[in-house]
Amino acid sequence: MAVPSYATRLERVWHYTYLVLCGLIFFFLIAPIVVIIPLSFNTEPYFTFTEKMLSFDPEGYSMRWYDSLLTFGMSAPDGPRDASWWADSWANAKWVKAAKNSIIIGVFSTLLATSLGTLAALGLSRPEMPFRRAIMAILISPMIVPLIITATGMFFFYSNPCELLGLIGLPTDCGRLAGTYLGVILAHATLGIPFVIITVTATLVGFDQSLNRAAASLGANPRTTFFRVTMPLILPGVISGALFAFVTSFDEVVAVLFIAGPEQQTIPRQMWNGIREQISPAILAVATLLVLFSIALLTTVELLRRRSERIRGLTPQ
Repeated sequence: MAVPSYATRLERVWHYTYLVLCGLIFFFLIAPIVVIIPLSFNTEPYFTFTEKMLSFDPEGYSMRWYDSLLTFGMSAPDGPRDASWWADSWANAKWVKAAKNSIIIGVFSTLLATSLGTLAALGLSRPEMPFRRAIMAILISPMIVPLIITATGMFFFYSNPCELLGLIGLPTDCGRLAGTYLGVILAHATLGIPFVIITVTATLVGFDQSLNRAAASLGANPRTTFFRVTMPLILPGVISGALFAFVTSFDEVVAVLFIAGPEQQTIPRQMWNGIREQISPAILAVATLLVLFSIALLTTVELLRRRSERIRGLTPQ
């Protein structure tokens, strides 16, 4: 933005100082993320830039760490890459297993969080809802309470829920959820619900309730009104909340450390294990892929936000 011609010298100095400060803050925030991208192409097993990389020598760059994501844990990683090799990678490669677990857990926890969060937001948006503020505070508390406390509580509850609920006389492992896919899905859904509630509630702020009354006056039942009138208008907010819930599940590691078993290793858990047991630049390759994935999701959220504003008439077409 150009400085107005009538600006004083002090205002011009402040303008350019402000731009420099913004640039420094942006660099401070983005540099740790950007630096891992070239390091993930390092030929050597180091987390530093080699001389060949600094001189842009092609021999200093390779895709070996991306390839290791498909081979680490395989029974025959050096065999010919035919159908049996890919089947071995799909079944035994640790990073592939972690990716499958992350996607499975993320999809199901997102569906659960989106359904429950949307219903909660619809109820909290009604003016006759009693104790709305208190209920809202309780529902979004997983965002506020330190995650280590939430994960600890989930661990003790999921380990033996029947005993904690006072159901005496049942087996000690009754209803045990710790170490199961269902337990991890429920934990991630609990962490994702607040994001859905916040985004859908923000969408409902500009919703015209007279549309529902008009649909009811024309003979539409509540279900038809919701799917034909309400849902199309709040859909951008619902999808945005679902994306945030999925990202929360995909990146979460603390609850997984407490609740997941050996068969529920997700990508963040596998990265944690890699840092502790075998430090490898393959972690940088995974981080680069996650950065690109997050950029794609944030771009989608921004496009949905703009579409929602156009639908509600907040911005010109």
